[in-house]
Amino acid sequence: MMDDLLISLAILAAFGLPITVIVLVFAHFGLRRRVRALEERLAGVAPEAPSSPIAAPNATAEDSAAPEEAEAGPWAAARSADPAGGAAEPIAPEPVEPAEPPKPRGPSAVTRLAGWVKENWVYSVSAVSLALAGIFLVQYGVEQGLLPPAARVALALLFGAALIGAGEWLRRRFGDSEDSTTAYLPSVFSGAGIVALFAGVLSARLLYGLVGAETAFAGLVVVAGLAVLLGWFYGPLLAAVGLLGAAGAPFAVDGGGAVAPWLFAYEALVAIAGLLVDAGRRWRWVSILSLVLGFGTGWLLYVASASGSGGALWFAGLGFVLALAAIAAPVFSLTPRHGGPGLGAMLRRGGWKARPDFTVLLALAATALAALLTLLPTGDAAESTALFGLAALLAAVLILWTDRARALTLLPVLPAAAYLIRLVNEADGWGPLAAGFFEAAERGPEVAAPMTATLLLAMAVPATLAAAWRSLGASPAYRPWWSAGAALFAPLAAVTLEFFWAPARIMGAYPWALNVMALAALMVVMAGWFARADGPDRRRAAHATLSALSLIALALFILLSQAALTLALGALLIVAALLDRRFRLPEMEWFLYAGVVVLGYRLVVDPGLGWGEAAPLDAFLAAYAGAPLATAAAWWLIRPLGRVRAPVALESAAALFVGLFVNLALARWIRSVAGYDDVMSHWSLSLSAMTWAGVALVQLYRRRLGGPLNILRTALAVLAGLAATAALAASVLVANPLNGWAPKVHGPLIADTMLVAYGLPALLFWQASRRVPGLNRWLRHGLAGLAGALGVFYVALEIRRFWQGEAMASAHVGEGELYSYTVALLILGAALLWQAIARRSTPLRRLAMAVIALTVAKVFLIDASGLAGLVRVFSFLALGLSLAGLAWLNRWAAGQSASPPAPDKT
Repeated sequence: MMDDLLISLAILAAFGLPITVIVLVFAHFGLRRRVRALEERLAGVAPEAPSSPIAAPNATAEDSAAPEEAEAGPWAAARSADPAGGAAEPIAPEPVEPAEPPKPRGPSAVTRLAGWVKENWVYSVSAVSLALAGIFLVQYGVEQGLLPPAARVALALLFGAALIGAGEWLRRRFGDSEDSTTAYLPSVFSGAGIVALFAGVLSARLLYGLVGAETAFAGLVVVAGLAVLLGWFYGPLLAAVGLLGAAGAPFAVDGGGAVAPWLFAYEALVAIAGLLVDAGRRWRWVSILSLVLGFGTGWLLYVASASGSGGALWFAGLGFVLALAAIAAPVFSLTPRHGGPGLGAMLRRGGWKARPDFTVLLALAATALAALLTLLPTGDAAESTALFGLAALLAAVLILWTDRARALTLLPVLPAAAYLIRLVNEADGWGPLAAGFFEAAERGPEVAAPMTATLLLAMAVPATLAAAWRSLGASPAYRPWWSAGAALFAPLAAVTLEFFWAPARIMGAYPWALNVMALAALMVVMAGWFARADGPDRRRAAHATLSALSLIALALFILLSQAALTLALGALLIVAALLDRRFRLPEMEWFLYAGVVVLGYRLVVDPGLGWGEAAPLDAFLAAYAGAPLATAAAWWLIRPLGRVRAPVALESAAALFVGLFVNLALARWIRSVAGYDDVMSHWSLSLSAMTWAGVALVQLYRRRLGGPLNILRTALAVLAGLAATAALAASVLVANPLNGWAPKVHGPLIADTMLVAYGLPALLFWQASRRVPGLNRWLRHGLAGLAGALGVFYVALEIRRFWQGEAMASAHVGEGELYSYTVALLILGAALLWQAIARRSTPLRRLAMAVIALTVAKVFLIDASGLAGLVRVFSFLALGLSLAGLAWLNRWAAGQSASPPAPDKT
């Protein structure tokens, strides 16, 4: 028992010495600064700006221009309060002179602290010595057995009371200011007396067992309250000692039983008491100590709580109370009016250069910790539900309560984010609430579905309504932000529930869709509120409308089949475009852009192209013909409005969706003709390549919009381009009909599967090289060259099929086939030369002559040995005449090139 007592008292002494030193340093420099300011005022000189970072105000001249600084905040008015207990004296504001060079900084806080300790270390040692005297007095009585236990305790208490009385007499008789001869002595004696009183109570409980745990606890609370009261007159030292003693009292008199819930409330009251002391005396670090003790002791109580005893909920409740107290107590007002820069200013203007006031930082820290506590794990479903409710309640309270504190505008985001994160964690980690909900899938038909998802969605509604109410009364600059928050929080909860909890599997698609539609109806009502309040400015109404449309889309996603859902999303695009055209809602552009992305994802990925090939004809037509019609209609509706993003997205999406429809229609037709579907056939591979090439080209086309999304667009274009390249290479090199194992060609000559596999890609790439804006020169020429190569390959294959039929893979090449290749090359060279003359393009003319040279080489090297008889005669005769005409054309074209050429469009 004696060891426990000595350990407890040693801890008190260890805390007391550094706190004593720090407090006295603060008092020393604060008093010195006040004396200097008064001397300068008496001399008719404005007070010098403080150089100490301890005393410097948090708000800089730059911060005064922030939009959040319309209200000065109550903390600034109390910064000059006398830390020793005197009345606050107003100090004239410092004149702002931007042209004056900054003054050199004084010595650092560490240097000043070391100097003070070097000069006044005697006071600290004296306080510790007096405190240890009381402790050793009790120890001596134990060792010598001079007095009975009750007398020993009484002696220790009397010794402590005597020290406090001596300190009070000194303070009243001689004062405790820095310029008095008894400076610091009253605090030294009273602080030592408080430690002696703590020692007497602890010895009565731990050493002698004279009192029970409840009585000892009450005694420690009384001593702590006395210390806080004395600290109000003496300084923060005694207040800190009182807070430490009060917070540690439950642990010092632990009876070994279960943690009682009221202990969390007790620790919250201790922390609130410290915050209130700081509210009157303006000792910043006392507020920090109060919150550290409150959250720290709460954590110890939570760790000591038995599983399932509600410790997580009580700890989170303690955080809830401390967050509200940290907002109200430091400004000593039930209506927060925190002015100056807030967290938003820090994020906008680069960290600590725009740091908020201390009261704002204190509120931010306490709220962040309170939000984190709502994420505590628990093994009880009811406790988990209560934690959800606590996070949602904290968000709603902060929204409504801080409406006049501009610096605290972003605080409600923290508990709102914690609520959504807990939704994800609960489902992902199969917490008790989610586990019970998921297990209901195995219930019998006579058992009703649990209302868990409905309850969780309903919990998010009050915060959404609070944000809407806040938006109606906020200043014009903040109204759109609050309306956006109102339109986001509850709908995000619905989306999170859908994708992580899948309520339709448990409670049925129709009941869950009704929940979502009820929330959509609430958004429509909010849109009406905002529209009536705003008149012509419909930004807030647009936010609510966007939310309602998104929730309707989610309900359709829950209820409808794949084709119906795609068609319904297209209808929503048309409705959004009509609303934008009728009411001029610029924010609707984001819904249109997002709708285009969702439609494209559905058509390409999920359910995707595989579903499009296998779906019934009516479902296929509804989805893949309805999507391009819907996007084209939406584009036509908003085209006169002068929008930037949505028209580009809708136009490119309509082109892509038309390509997808043609692509799948061809795939379905070929499958019906061939009687099978081979993914490694030349047509299947090329159709897949065209799909991904279309996706890549659309992303490249949308790069003209600019912005940070261009990085994502470029990445998607590269990935889709690689997929298209791989599929097309496999079609040309591996699956082409010249390979004996490849699937045969289907369809009539020219209009066959080779046209689909090679002719259509050539046409696509040729048109893309000419019509897609924003492509760089090398990519444009590369697409044109690829189109030409595929076109030549397609013509060569068609010539081969004309002469060989189904035996395209054979090694035989007849005279007619060989001559046909020559004629085709001559026609190609003549066409290129004609285009070069028409465009006055020197590069195209050189390409034409290269093709002609290739034709000549073929005739002399291959045809001369492969042809015979009159065929060979006519071959060389036709070549000679053709070359003569082409040579004349080339010479004439070269002469025309000497004149100023027209712009080269190649």
